[in-house]
Amino acid sequence: MAAGYKTAEPLEYHRSFLKENCRPDGRELSEFRTTTLNIGSISTACGSALVKVGNTTVICGIKAELANPTVEAPGKGYIVPNVDLPPLCSTRFRPGPPGEQAQAASQFVADVIESAEIIQTEDLCIDRGKLCWVLYCDLMCLDYDGNVLDACVIALLAALKDTQLPEVTISSETCAPVVNTEKKHRLHIHKHPVSVSFCVFDDSIMVVDPTVEEESLSTAQLTVVMDEEQRLCALHKPGGTPLSGEKLQECISKATTRQREIQALIDRVTCSVKPVK
Repeated sequence: MAAGYKTAEPLEYHRSFLKENCRPDGRELSEFRTTTLNIGSISTACGSALVKVGNTTVICGIKAELANPTVEAPGKGYIVPNVDLPPLCSTRFRPGPPGEQAQAASQFVADVIESAEIIQTEDLCIDRGKLCWVLYCDLMCLDYDGNVLDACVIALLAALKDTQLPEVTISSETCAPVVNTEKKHRLHIHKHPVSVSFCVFDDSIMVVDPTVEEESLSTAQLTVVMDEEQRLCALHKPGGTPLSGEKLQECISKATTRQREIQALIDRVTCSVKPVK
């Protein structure tokens, strides 16, 4: 009977739980799903991480290549993120070029990288105006059950912390780069941003870490990105009903707490890895 009600009236089905301050999956309105993290999942990558937020699963692989710095920033390297939402993760996605949601997710991750200053891109420069590192950050969703942005940011941050780059010097004789794969160093992570997504129901009820069903039924969505210094790095709200200042401050407070939890998780996992020789 309940399954039929859920299918026929999905919004009313969810409202029946929300008015009791809980959700269909048993969580409280402000409760996150279980989050797990593994690093080093891709042996061929310079760094990688696999993140699960509930059923939503995202894997991130970092590939480093030598390139010429841009004319506008001769003393910097650069980072290129790409989010892939393939058909294997959900029937809502189709084969072919990246869809609108995948493109929006890639842009969101790029904005977080820039605004939060996860890495000082000057650290990626090898020879000013001549040689730098470019980090290609490929994020693929393996299972989509809502809140893919939060999973992407966690996966990206963990993969960057796992990344090792070989030592590169410039030959005095040939002026060509010499790569020493026997000697590597880890990236210096400058900031640790964490994103927290919310959904709004009936213009007033807010839930955190929404499932795909909650996303589809909500009247508004909001993603807040905070770092360890309690700095608001990004605020993403793709339309929907407006939020009061009080509601926004509540979201920022929850995001601040979540940032500490996720950074502790990433630190715990990365500290268990053997140090670079």
